[in-house]
Amino acid sequence: QIDKYLYAMRLSDETLIDIMARFRREMKNGLSRDFNPTATVKMLPTFVRSIPDGSEKGDFIALDLGGSYFRILRVKVSHEKKQTVQMESEIYNTPEDIMHGSGTRLFDHVAECLGDFMEKQQIKDKKLPVGFTFSFPCRQSKLDEGILITWTKRFKASGVEGADVVRLLSKAIKKRGDYDADIMAVVNDTVGTMMTCGFDDQRCEVGLIIGTGTNACYMEEMRHIDLVEGDEGRMCINTEWGAFGDDGSLEDIRTEFDREIDRGSLNPGKQLFEKMVSGLYMGELVRLILVKMAKEGLLFEGRITPELLTKGKFETKHVSAIEKSKEGLNKAKEILTRLGVEPSHEDCIAVQHVCTIVSFRSANLVASTLGAILNQLRDNKGVGRLRTTVGVDGSLYKMHPQYARRLHKTTRRLVPDSEVRFLLSESGSGKGAAMVTAVAYRLSEQHRLIDETLAEFKLTHEQLLQVKKRMRAEMEAGLKKKTHETAKVKMLPTFVRSTPDGTENGDFLALDLGGTNFRVLLVKIRSGKRRTVEMHNKIYAIPIEVMQGTGEELFDHIVTCISDFLDYMGIKGARLPLGFTFSFPCKQTSLDAGILLNWTKGFKATDCEGEDVVYLLREGIKRREEFDLDVVAVVNDTVGTMMTCAYEDPNCEIGLIVGTGSNACYMEEMRNIEMVDGEQGRMCVNTEWGAFGDNGCLDDIRTIYDKAVDDYSLNAGKQRYEKMISGMYLGEIVRNILIDFTKRGFLFRGQISETLKTRHIFETKFLSQIERLALLQVRAILQQLGLNSTCDDSIIVKTVCGAVSRRAAQLCGAGMAAVVDKIRENRGLEHLEITVGVDGTLYKLHPHFSRIMHQTVKDLAPNCDVTFLLSEDGSGKGAALITAVGCRLRDAEQ
Repeated sequence: QIDKYLYAMRLSDETLIDIMARFRREMKNGLSRDFNPTATVKMLPTFVRSIPDGSEKGDFIALDLGGSYFRILRVKVSHEKKQTVQMESEIYNTPEDIMHGSGTRLFDHVAECLGDFMEKQQIKDKKLPVGFTFSFPCRQSKLDEGILITWTKRFKASGVEGADVVRLLSKAIKKRGDYDADIMAVVNDTVGTMMTCGFDDQRCEVGLIIGTGTNACYMEEMRHIDLVEGDEGRMCINTEWGAFGDDGSLEDIRTEFDREIDRGSLNPGKQLFEKMVSGLYMGELVRLILVKMAKEGLLFEGRITPELLTKGKFETKHVSAIEKSKEGLNKAKEILTRLGVEPSHEDCIAVQHVCTIVSFRSANLVASTLGAILNQLRDNKGVGRLRTTVGVDGSLYKMHPQYARRLHKTTRRLVPDSEVRFLLSESGSGKGAAMVTAVAYRLSEQHRLIDETLAEFKLTHEQLLQVKKRMRAEMEAGLKKKTHETAKVKMLPTFVRSTPDGTENGDFLALDLGGTNFRVLLVKIRSGKRRTVEMHNKIYAIPIEVMQGTGEELFDHIVTCISDFLDYMGIKGARLPLGFTFSFPCKQTSLDAGILLNWTKGFKATDCEGEDVVYLLREGIKRREEFDLDVVAVVNDTVGTMMTCAYEDPNCEIGLIVGTGSNACYMEEMRNIEMVDGEQGRMCVNTEWGAFGDNGCLDDIRTIYDKAVDDYSLNAGKQRYEKMISGMYLGEIVRNILIDFTKRGFLFRGQISETLKTRHIFETKFLSQIERLALLQVRAILQQLGLNSTCDDSIIVKTVCGAVSRRAAQLCGAGMAAVVDKIRENRGLEHLEITVGVDGTLYKLHPHFSRIMHQTVKDLAPNCDVTFLLSEDGSGKGAALITAVGCRLRDAEQ
């Protein structure tokens, strides 16, 4: 009979799944910029961005206002062997007249209680960080602000709605003047619950309260939160789900009893979901049902007493007592007798049944809204099965004998693809508020220290001008006879006296040696109306034992590769002109002679430094006695880069490489090149600018991290400029910063993994990817590297990469500005238009490098209009073009 009577309160799984879908839609609306203003479920950003990571420490005060009483705690978090938490608390009464009086009185009361508490703790002289748990819907634009949207539950103090509760409380504290407090965070009790449980279980990412009121929060992806700037990381969202249904979306499942409760409440039409679910209303719902059933003669033989008609006489704690499995019926008899209705045994069974239906409905409704949150989390993570923990608090959940079990069961039925652990919050939301404050405290300290460290990588316009000026001075020193010997920027003459003019013609071989791979190419250049360049090549590996063996072994290996290629192309008989791209510092005495000054990039072959590499190559060919070649030119890859671009654009007179290493070359006036006789015309100068700063002239901008990278490199003290800008080293700088940050506890929970200790683990391509991608993908990349990172970690890593690569691009731009301005002055021009041919992985692949570099050149050399052109295979095609130009000039002389 009762079942029939209350069948509207029994919700089928189908209905619950439908409610779940409705709530998911409401969540979406609340998160969206367009729909939030009209959304009923407000989905408020809390500015809590991470759960505790176990490194929090300190002494904090937590205030907890919003439930049936007001609590103040002192929370000490310490680290001896493991993190321990000590808590002492006092409970203060909040009288009815204060809850319904003026806001000023309410906050004076809070400030007075806090003063009393600090007196008892003897900490009035300390300024401790305070976390304020305030369990009402608040709008926040930062962690230490909470603008009350509306009072709920039993509160109704005037002049608070629309105001910032932090300011109101601070004002009340200041007015007293007997102590000082630093309110660092306003925390909703739901968030406090999640944080408290998150302290014990890192997987906790949902907070749930089912007590006087009801609410939930969870960790949402920033990219879904329109109301807060930024897409990186996560933030806790306070759903304020008590208001679900305020727009009429639950009318089909609300009963006449729900409507009656709402009409008699402090806030009619508001918090309709909460009124069907939470402890403040459950006893009252049961009472209304009992009254109606008695009136219809279904209970107590139709007896109705004044007690039964009195609002609030039947409380939620009575519902809990009556539903106890053993003594429930006795309790029912006791409670009903007090209401004067003289119940029969059947009456008691019936009332127990009514209680069950009402409380079960509550658990079912909460399971469906919680299910929507769990599905959102699962979809955000893109996983098939979600493993997560829900932190729970609230008197109804804790005290009711069946509630928790029913909630768990229904939840698991509605979201079968989730493994959910429910964790009871032992110490309420107070400890959570202290945790939020601790995290805020830790993060604000951490941000300050991180910013302080990375500030060294931020170069001012003045500093960059200074770099440009010094580069210019070093270039001058390298060009002059009397300073050339001691100059660090060597400014080597290349004997390339002209860029291509388009008449180049013939078949040429090119060798390209400059890294772990070695290429042999056949390049067919055709002049005339339709200029064409046709290329064939083959790549050969250079084993490390050859790179670091004897010079003879290295050149024998090279000749073996050439032999293979000539067979492969079927051109062993012809004596072809050959250009040898040799990307190491060389002193050239003519186009076809280059003396290796020193190996770089991991090469260490003996008996080569100080020798002419063309001679070594010719000797290798002789030893093999298989074929002959006409070695016309030794080419530096930077010059090759300039030449290929110049073939397309005659205005190109500068070459730049920013890849594994970095270098630049440009067309200099012969009169300025004192190391070569002759005043007429121009010659390409290979600056070898990587060594800029080796005399200490950049020490004022080098950081401890640059010094560490230098100290551990193969060529300590050399190529210092290159080590601040090129791909081979940027990852190392980043790795050194990350190690330091981890040691200081900012990253990876202070754990330095083996991976992080491995040199050269951060390749340039990782830097490019990290700066290009969204945070989840950054985490995936770090995972590949064996670094288990949180969202916070990923943000820091991304920031570090950005700071390092930005500085690299600016330093490179400052060097280039020195080069273009020198050319402009050489030619006595007010304004110079020129093209730079560029190559190198860092320049090509990094998402911001080229843009920042171009901007820096513009800023530092405003009188030059510089175009950057990407080079097509400078070291192969470029070498052939230099050889072709060399042949053309040689023939002209003859």
